[in-house]
Amino acid sequence: MMTFALLSAFERSLFALWSLSLCAVNIGNAVLATVKKRVRYSAFAIALFVPSHFIWQIVFDFSLFEKTKSLHRLTQSLCGANLIIWIACLLILTAASTFLLSRNIKYDKNYINPGTVKIYLDKIPCGICCWRENGRILFSNVCMNELCVAITDKTLLNGNHFRDSIKEDIIEVNGVVRRFTCRKMNVDGEILNEMIASDITAEYAKTSALEADKSRLSKLNRELEEYYLSIDQSVRRREILQAKINIHDEMNRLMLSTVAADKNDKEALDNIFSLWEKNALLLCMEADIKKSAFDFQTLKTLANALGINLVLNDFDMSELSEKQKELFSLTAQEAMINAVKHADAKNIEISAKKEGKTVVCTFANDGNLPEKEVEFVGGLANISLLAKEQNAKIFAKVTNKFSIVLKFFE
Repeated sequence: MMTFALLSAFERSLFALWSLSLCAVNIGNAVLATVKKRVRYSAFAIALFVPSHFIWQIVFDFSLFEKTKSLHRLTQSLCGANLIIWIACLLILTAASTFLLSRNIKYDKNYINPGTVKIYLDKIPCGICCWRENGRILFSNVCMNELCVAITDKTLLNGNHFRDSIKEDIIEVNGVVRRFTCRKMNVDGEILNEMIASDITAEYAKTSALEADKSRLSKLNRELEEYYLSIDQSVRRREILQAKINIHDEMNRLMLSTVAADKNDKEALDNIFSLWEKNALLLCMEADIKKSAFDFQTLKTLANALGINLVLNDFDMSELSEKQKELFSLTAQEAMINAVKHADAKNIEISAKKEGKTVVCTFANDGNLPEKEVEFVGGLANISLLAKEQNAKIFAKVTNKFSIVLKFFE
């Protein structure tokens, strides 16, 4: 029968190494289980550590005192046991220790614990950091540590310092666009700070592209507005030309009517002379927009031709440029024509005064008030486009009178 005591010193040292390895493995098992707060696994690891260490101690004592008479009786009896018993005990301890180690390793993959949370937060592409009010870091993943080094050239040691070093919410770091968001949260009565650095590279690129497209669309809209305005101006010129042609035709008809009129019929002659006066006034008015700068006499003449009384109140044109005076004149003419045509007005009151940095021009008439919301069409629509080009605004205002308001901004 082969006993342990009959083994050579080298063979006994192998058994000592085996048992010592089991001691180290079980110490590791106990630490892992304690970190994961698994009390039963910790107790099992300690239970496996005790016999492993006992076997190592027996081997150590036998090797140290085998040639002396001071060898303990327990050591003598155990070393005199069959070698198969020694191997069986160590194999059982090895299997149990290996099983416990595998369970500790698999626990991180199958259950949520602080260790698994740290592992998986280190794998996500965004940075995460949490700290107390005094700046002490409680948690930060690998990504946030790398971002701190890239931004501040220092390691992440104080959350408040790192937060203060970030001047903008969106920063490009190492070719990646990051959005930094901070918030406070209450955890078990303690106020904690959390910072998340999200990767928004793709979204930022799409936003930049959309802004570029928006800029191009705005430019195209301005060009289209200018094009439509030029079309309206061309149509207006053609209408004015057609109006002049009609006036000339009407004058030819008046000439024939005058020749054929009965010189003794005073009422017929008065009607003919009245028509001559109105047509002559309209024919003499300049219809070309380029020559429609402000001329008070022109407005007065038009008012007389239309049979409406023109009243000026708080009238000061010194703050307006020549181009603004031109727009004012066009608006005044259109306001008078619409007042007579649509509202049957008898008086129109025109004012132009400065209010702060704005010049407000008002064209109010005493005609019939509109029954529905006023929409700018025709001449007023063209004037609104011209006003927009000059950073001005035109709109209708209804109180006890109907008014058209033209505002010039600096």
